[in-house]
Amino acid sequence: MQNIQSKSRRDFLKSASAASGGLILGFSWLGTQAFGAKVIDPSAVAHEFNAYLSISPDGKITIYSPNPEIGQGIKTAFPLIVAEELDVDFDQVTVLQANLSDKYDRQLTGGSGAIRHSWDRLREAGATARELMKEAAAQKWNTSSANLTTAKGKVISPDGKKLSYGELVETAKDLNTPTKVKLKDPKDFKLIGGWHKGVDNPKVLKGERLFGIDLKKEGMFNAQIQRPPAFGLKLKSFDASEALKMPGIVEVVSFDNKVAIVGNSTWEIMQARKKVKIDWEKDKDLESSEDHDRIFKTYLDKPDNGEVRRKDGDIEKAFAEAAKVVTADYQCPFLPHSPMEPMNFFAHVKENGTIELAGPTQTPGRAVASISKLLNVPADKISVELTKMGGGFGRRLDDGYAVEAAHLSSIIKKPVKVTWTKEDDISGGYYRPAVRYRFRAALDKDGNITGFHLKGVGLNAGNCTRQDNFPAGAIDNLLVESVNYESPITTGPWRAPITNFLAYAEQAFLDEVAEAAKKDPVQLRLELFERAKNNPVGEISYDIDRFVETIKLAAEKASWGKKKNISQGFSAYFSHNSYVAQVAEVKKVKGQPVLSKVIAATDCGIVINQSGAQNQIYGAITDGLGHAMFGKLSFKNGEPEQKNYDSYRIIRMNEIPEIEAHFVDNGKSPTGLGEPAIPPTGGAIANAFAAATGKRLYSQPFNLEDDQVESYL
Repeated sequence: MQNIQSKSRRDFLKSASAASGGLILGFSWLGTQAFGAKVIDPSAVAHEFNAYLSISPDGKITIYSPNPEIGQGIKTAFPLIVAEELDVDFDQVTVLQANLSDKYDRQLTGGSGAIRHSWDRLREAGATARELMKEAAAQKWNTSSANLTTAKGKVISPDGKKLSYGELVETAKDLNTPTKVKLKDPKDFKLIGGWHKGVDNPKVLKGERLFGIDLKKEGMFNAQIQRPPAFGLKLKSFDASEALKMPGIVEVVSFDNKVAIVGNSTWEIMQARKKVKIDWEKDKDLESSEDHDRIFKTYLDKPDNGEVRRKDGDIEKAFAEAAKVVTADYQCPFLPHSPMEPMNFFAHVKENGTIELAGPTQTPGRAVASISKLLNVPADKISVELTKMGGGFGRRLDDGYAVEAAHLSSIIKKPVKVTWTKEDDISGGYYRPAVRYRFRAALDKDGNITGFHLKGVGLNAGNCTRQDNFPAGAIDNLLVESVNYESPITTGPWRAPITNFLAYAEQAFLDEVAEAAKKDPVQLRLELFERAKNNPVGEISYDIDRFVETIKLAAEKASWGKKKNISQGFSAYFSHNSYVAQVAEVKKVKGQPVLSKVIAATDCGIVINQSGAQNQIYGAITDGLGHAMFGKLSFKNGEPEQKNYDSYRIIRMNEIPEIEAHFVDNGKSPTGLGEPAIPPTGGAIANAFAAATGKRLYSQPFNLEDDQVESYL
């Protein structure tokens, strides 16, 4: 039972809609308490409570989804949670994308945190509405609500009488909101855990305008922006005289080291852009990939230059007394996000002092804050319409593309939509940082790990380690160091930041350690977890039992070590509050090793929608496989050498192996799924290849380290 506190500025508020006769239950997502209630004037709803659940007289339920939909399925999962507690069929619920509002305390998409954040809030919203319907029916039947049950949008009496929610809204809107609500026991769920199609699927299949790239506004102009072609250059001068003579071109302006071409259509702008003559001059060092290799080697080899992130025990003594030492270096390149939908954003800086924004963004609040500061316009004068996103993977966490659209609109005094080309996107920065790791493990004569040392060097990566992740806590003597080198090449979060490569390096290294210790790779990990449980060392950021259960499920589903003529590779990782273990399988086809299957076990707590969860696992493994195999962005004098898919290799449909997804059924509150399945993928695949060929892979992309690897797909 959960107490309901009366807080006027947050949580659960109810009002009747005078126009429709329906019931509106407003909730703000603010705070961490349960629900307070008060009756408000219906006209205040649109102004004060833009997050709400409504029940109309015909029984239809509508809720707003505050978090931007980026393909992770929250527009489907959110209403499922409400419908479950409200006891209505899922097809009775319509979910709409909420625009930016300060009524939400986490209106963003990132860190796989939307479901984890909103799980309890949404359940309580549905349960409170359900109890309110029961109270309304109890009044009509002159009985106690405790005698009543609900199912399929109806309240049911012991003698079988039924009233639909739509029939009860007139009575319910005059009642006080229940002060206590009881949430369902997970064993009684009817909708949660089932298979449900994405709510936007029909619109996507029909090509309806959902995405930012589809957006059109009255009087809108289009624009593209030429940014410096190399990192370390700045704008010296430009000549747009020829471009301005071309059809459809309105004006060409410069700002913030960029040149913007504004016109009527994207195609006309793309042609005129070729005619703009721009002179750039050097502003910073123009780095090449060879410079990056030198930087990595210098900083890894130089002792005592890393920031110590964690130190347990006596690491020096452990290595001095080791019977065997295993050492390996792993390197990953810069990577663009390269979402299929090009970057785009609309802005209209109006003469009345307000700003209208629209487009695909993972962080609408951040964009508003930056634009407010840049243009000196109060944030409450800026509105953001959120569109569906055709991919993001962290790229749309950045607000730069939204800010430049607003800045341009303020200069040209027109509504404008800025659209990037694929070349703009791949060469435009905000990449996954390039990193190199050095691992060392000290083993005693029995093959036990007595010391573990990780040193990472990242280019604009910040802390390129996760010092409290496994195997920290399981080894008596441990040292984790991090070096950050400041480069002109701009970086940002890339799906499963840092762990997307760190996990591969760590899991590939543990496999090599298991080989040196003459131990099964799965058994080595389980022994380490047993040590962490019985004799923990320092802080442990993971749940040992959940980690172990996930590993055992993956090993069981893959029949680890029991299949004939199949080489298997194992990997397991904890990130974004979820646990994922994977087994990759390689079999011989006409004497050639071929990646045939990846089996994944995941503990993300309660699975809300099996369809969405399976898709997240499939997508993450495919993403992780493709980038581990092929993804590389190299530089020559500060300029990216890959600019489009003709030179930037991504995975193809026929290269995707069979994928199995299994979930740990433990009834715990759900966590995230957008990112956790990416980190273990590279390690499982590399370890499977090593088992099949005897050769280990130390650098991504794998196809450039071993020219035979591509044929394995």
